[in-house]
Amino acid sequence: MDPDNTCATTYATGDAKLEAIARLLRRRFGHSERILVVGCGDGMEAALLADLLGSNVVGIDIVDEFHPSASERVSLQVGDALDLPFAEGCFDLVFSFHALEHVSSPKRALAEMRRVVHPDGGFWIGTPNRSRLVGYLGSRDASLRDKFAWNLVDWRARLGGRFRNELGAHAGFARAELREMLRGVFGVVEEETAEYYALLYPGHRRTLAYLEKLGLARFAYPAIYYAGRPSRATGA
Repeated sequence: MDPDNTCATTYATGDAKLEAIARLLRRRFGHSERILVVGCGDGMEAALLADLLGSNVVGIDIVDEFHPSASERVSLQVGDALDLPFAEGCFDLVFSFHALEHVSSPKRALAEMRRVVHPDGGFWIGTPNRSRLVGYLGSRDASLRDKFAWNLVDWRARLGGRFRNELGAHAGFARAELREMLRGVFGVVEEETAEYYALLYPGHRRTLAYLEKLGLARFAYPAIYYAGRPSRATGA
Protein backbone atom coordinates (compact mmCIF):
# COMPACT_ATOMS: atom_id res chain seq x y z
CA MET A 1 0.00 0.00 0.00
CA ASP A 2 0.96 3.63 -0.41
CA PRO A 3 3.00 5.06 2.49
CA ASP A 4 0.81 8.15 2.18
CA ASN A 5 -2.19 5.91 2.85
CA THR A 6 -1.14 3.47 5.55
CA CYS A 7 0.59 3.54 8.91
CA ALA A 8 1.91 -0.02 8.56
CA THR A 9 4.85 0.92 6.34
CA THR A 10 8.31 0.02 7.60
CA TYR A 11 10.27 3.26 7.81
CA ALA A 12 14.01 3.43 7.53
CA THR A 13 16.37 6.07 8.80
CA GLY A 14 16.23 9.01 6.42
CA ASP A 15 12.53 8.63 5.61
CA ALA A 16 11.54 12.00 4.15
CA LYS A 17 7.90 11.84 5.26
CA LEU A 18 8.67 11.23 8.92
CA GLU A 19 11.48 13.79 8.86
CA ALA A 20 9.06 16.42 7.51
CA ILE A 21 6.52 15.49 10.19
CA ALA A 22 9.18 15.66 12.91
CA ARG A 23 10.09 19.18 11.79
CA LEU A 24 6.44 20.23 12.00
CA LEU A 25 6.05 18.66 15.43
CA ARG A 26 9.14 20.41 16.80
CA ARG A 27 8.05 23.71 15.27
CA ARG A 28 4.56 23.56 16.77
CA PHE A 29 5.04 21.77 20.09
CA GLY A 30 8.74 22.03 20.92
CA HIS A 31 10.00 18.96 22.77
CA SER A 32 7.31 16.43 23.72
CA GLU A 33 8.60 14.14 26.43
CA ARG A 34 5.96 11.42 26.06
CA ILE A 35 4.22 10.63 22.75
CA LEU A 36 1.48 8.13 21.94
CA VAL A 37 1.26 6.77 18.38
CA VAL A 38 -2.24 5.42 17.74
CA GLY A 39 -2.31 2.84 14.95
CA CYS A 40 1.43 2.25 14.86
CA GLY A 41 1.42 -0.74 12.47
CA ASP A 42 4.72 -2.58 12.73
CA GLY A 43 6.08 0.07 15.11
CA MET A 44 8.89 1.33 12.90
CA GLU A 45 7.15 4.67 12.52
CA ALA A 46 7.05 5.07 16.30
CA ALA A 47 10.69 4.04 16.59
CA LEU A 48 11.81 6.58 14.00
CA LEU A 49 9.81 9.33 15.68
CA ALA A 50 11.53 8.49 18.96
CA ASP A 51 14.91 8.78 17.22
CA LEU A 52 14.05 12.02 15.43
CA LEU A 53 12.44 13.77 18.40
CA GLY A 54 14.36 12.31 21.33
CA SER A 55 11.06 11.43 22.98
CA ASN A 56 9.66 8.54 24.98
CA VAL A 57 7.26 6.97 22.46
CA VAL A 58 4.51 4.42 23.04
CA GLY A 59 2.84 2.74 20.07
CA ILE A 60 -0.47 0.93 20.06
CA ASP A 61 -2.16 -1.14 17.37
CA ILE A 62 -5.08 -3.55 17.19
CA VAL A 63 -2.88 -6.51 16.18
CA ASP A 64 0.62 -7.61 17.14
CA GLU A 65 2.65 -7.34 13.96
CA PHE A 66 5.46 -5.39 15.60
CA HIS A 67 8.90 -5.46 14.05
CA PRO A 68 11.50 -6.85 16.51
CA SER A 69 13.86 -3.91 16.03
CA ALA A 70 11.04 -1.44 16.76
CA SER A 71 10.06 -3.34 19.90
CA GLU A 72 13.61 -2.96 21.15
CA ARG A 73 13.53 0.83 20.75
CA VAL A 74 10.05 1.86 21.90
CA SER A 75 7.15 0.47 23.94
CA LEU A 76 4.65 -1.27 21.65
CA GLN A 77 1.44 -2.90 22.77
CA VAL A 78 -1.80 -4.32 21.45
CA GLY A 79 -4.86 -2.19 22.15
CA ASP A 80 -8.01 -0.68 20.72
CA ALA A 81 -8.12 2.97 19.61
CA LEU A 82 -11.73 3.05 20.86
CA ASP A 83 -10.66 2.14 24.40
CA LEU A 84 -7.08 3.27 24.98
CA PRO A 85 -5.51 1.51 28.02
CA PHE A 86 -3.97 4.66 29.46
CA ALA A 87 -4.80 7.11 32.22
CA GLU A 88 -6.17 10.57 31.52
CA GLY A 89 -3.66 13.20 30.48
CA CYS A 90 -0.60 10.96 30.54
CA PHE A 91 0.83 11.95 27.12
CA ASP A 92 2.23 15.26 25.92
CA LEU A 93 1.37 14.51 22.30
CA VAL A 94 -0.94 12.08 20.50
CA PHE A 95 0.08 11.19 16.97
CA SER A 96 -1.96 9.22 14.44
CA PHE A 97 -0.76 8.80 10.87
CA HIS A 98 -3.35 7.19 8.56
CA ALA A 99 -5.17 5.07 11.09
CA LEU A 100 -8.37 6.97 11.87
CA GLU A 101 -10.04 5.88 8.63
CA HIS A 102 -9.72 2.24 9.72
CA VAL A 103 -11.64 2.45 13.01
CA SER A 104 -15.38 1.86 13.25
CA SER A 105 -16.07 5.04 15.22
CA PRO A 106 -13.61 7.85 14.40
CA LYS A 107 -15.23 10.30 16.81
CA ARG A 108 -14.95 7.86 19.69
CA ALA A 109 -11.30 7.21 18.82
CA LEU A 110 -10.64 10.96 18.82
CA ALA A 111 -12.39 11.31 22.17
CA GLU A 112 -10.05 8.65 23.56
CA MET A 113 -7.04 10.50 22.17
CA ARG A 114 -8.35 13.69 23.75
CA ARG A 115 -8.75 11.90 27.08
CA VAL A 116 -5.17 10.61 27.29
CA VAL A 117 -3.43 13.80 26.15
CA HIS A 118 -2.36 16.33 28.78
CA PRO A 119 -4.49 19.52 28.91
CA ASP A 120 -1.42 21.47 27.80
CA GLY A 121 -0.42 18.85 25.21
CA GLY A 122 -1.28 18.51 21.56
CA PHE A 123 -2.21 16.25 18.68
CA TRP A 124 -1.07 15.65 15.10
CA ILE A 125 -3.36 13.56 12.89
CA GLY A 126 -3.26 12.64 9.20
CA THR A 127 -5.59 10.64 6.97
CA PRO A 128 -6.07 10.01 3.25
CA ASN A 129 -7.85 12.83 1.45
CA ARG A 130 -11.28 11.60 0.31
CA SER A 131 -11.42 14.39 -2.30
CA ARG A 132 -8.16 13.37 -3.98
CA LEU A 133 -8.13 12.78 -7.72
CA VAL A 134 -5.35 10.20 -7.54
CA GLY A 135 -3.44 8.47 -4.79
CA TYR A 136 -0.65 5.95 -4.22
CA LEU A 137 1.85 7.92 -6.34
CA GLY A 138 4.44 7.92 -3.55
CA SER A 139 4.33 4.18 -2.97
CA ARG A 140 7.88 2.86 -2.98
CA ASP A 141 7.21 -0.86 -3.23
CA ALA A 142 4.55 -0.81 -5.93
CA SER A 143 4.72 -0.98 -9.70
CA LEU A 144 3.01 1.47 -12.01
CA ARG A 145 0.49 -1.29 -12.69
CA ASP A 146 -0.21 -1.62 -8.95
CA LYS A 147 -0.77 2.10 -8.60
CA PHE A 148 -3.08 2.19 -11.59
CA ALA A 149 -5.05 -0.77 -10.25
CA TRP A 150 -5.47 0.76 -6.80
CA ASN A 151 -6.67 4.06 -8.24
CA LEU A 152 -9.07 2.17 -10.50
CA VAL A 153 -10.54 0.42 -7.45
CA ASP A 154 -10.95 3.81 -5.74
CA TRP A 155 -12.64 5.36 -8.75
CA ARG A 156 -15.01 2.46 -9.18
CA ALA A 157 -16.02 2.82 -5.54
CA ARG A 158 -16.39 6.58 -5.98
CA LEU A 159 -18.56 6.27 -9.09
CA GLY A 160 -20.65 3.60 -7.39
CA GLY A 161 -21.25 5.80 -4.36
CA ARG A 162 -19.24 3.45 -2.13
CA PHE A 163 -16.10 5.50 -1.57
CA ARG A 164 -16.56 5.52 2.20
CA ASN A 165 -14.45 4.12 5.03
CA GLU A 166 -17.39 2.28 6.54
CA LEU A 167 -18.01 0.52 3.22
CA GLY A 168 -14.48 -0.87 3.05
CA ALA A 169 -12.95 1.74 0.76
CA HIS A 170 -9.65 3.33 1.75
CA ALA A 171 -11.27 6.72 1.36
CA GLY A 172 -10.17 8.81 4.32
CA PHE A 173 -11.86 12.16 4.96
CA ALA A 174 -12.46 15.42 3.13
CA ARG A 175 -10.62 18.44 4.55
CA ALA A 176 -13.68 20.13 6.06
CA GLU A 177 -15.02 16.82 7.35
CA LEU A 178 -11.85 15.98 9.28
CA ARG A 179 -11.37 19.57 10.48
CA GLU A 180 -14.86 19.81 11.96
CA MET A 181 -14.61 16.37 13.55
CA LEU A 182 -11.33 17.34 15.20
CA ARG A 183 -12.66 20.74 16.24
CA GLY A 184 -15.65 19.12 17.92
CA VAL A 185 -13.37 16.95 20.06
CA PHE A 186 -10.22 19.03 20.63
CA GLY A 187 -11.33 22.59 20.00
CA VAL A 188 -8.09 24.15 18.72
CA VAL A 189 -7.33 22.88 15.21
CA GLU A 190 -5.02 24.10 12.44
CA GLU A 191 -4.30 22.47 9.10
CA GLU A 192 -0.73 21.35 8.36
CA THR A 193 -1.29 19.84 4.91
CA ALA A 194 0.21 22.59 2.77
CA GLU A 195 3.27 23.00 4.98
CA TYR A 196 3.82 19.25 5.15
CA TYR A 197 3.92 18.91 1.37
CA ALA A 198 6.02 22.06 1.05
CA LEU A 199 8.61 20.48 3.37
CA LEU A 200 8.37 17.16 1.56
CA TYR A 201 8.73 18.73 -1.89
CA PRO A 202 10.66 21.98 -1.34
CA GLY A 203 11.33 22.40 -5.05
CA HIS A 204 7.60 22.65 -5.73
CA ARG A 205 6.59 25.23 -3.12
CA ARG A 206 5.50 27.73 -5.76
CA THR A 207 3.33 25.16 -7.55
CA LEU A 208 1.73 24.07 -4.28
CA ALA A 209 1.01 27.68 -3.33
CA TYR A 210 -0.57 28.23 -6.75
CA LEU A 211 -2.81 25.18 -6.31
CA GLU A 212 -3.90 26.54 -2.92
CA LYS A 213 -4.65 29.94 -4.44
CA LEU A 214 -6.78 28.40 -7.18
CA GLY A 215 -8.62 26.15 -4.71
CA LEU A 216 -7.32 23.03 -6.44
CA ALA A 217 -5.17 21.75 -3.59
CA ARG A 218 -8.11 19.94 -2.02
CA PHE A 219 -8.14 17.63 -5.05
CA ALA A 220 -4.36 17.43 -5.49
CA TYR A 221 -3.19 16.37 -2.05
CA PRO A 222 -3.35 12.60 -1.51
CA ALA A 223 -3.59 13.10 2.25
CA ILE A 224 -4.53 15.77 4.79
CA TYR A 225 -2.97 16.67 8.12
CA TYR A 226 -4.15 18.63 11.16
CA ALA A 227 -2.57 19.65 14.44
CA GLY A 228 -3.78 21.45 17.53
CA ARG A 229 -4.37 21.41 21.25
CA PRO A 230 -7.21 20.47 23.57
CA SER A 231 -9.52 23.30 24.48
CA ARG A 232 -10.80 23.22 28.04
CA ALA A 233 -14.13 24.43 26.67
CA THR A 234 -14.63 21.07 24.88
CA GLY A 235 -14.44 19.11 28.12
CA ALA A 236 -12.66 15.81 28.74
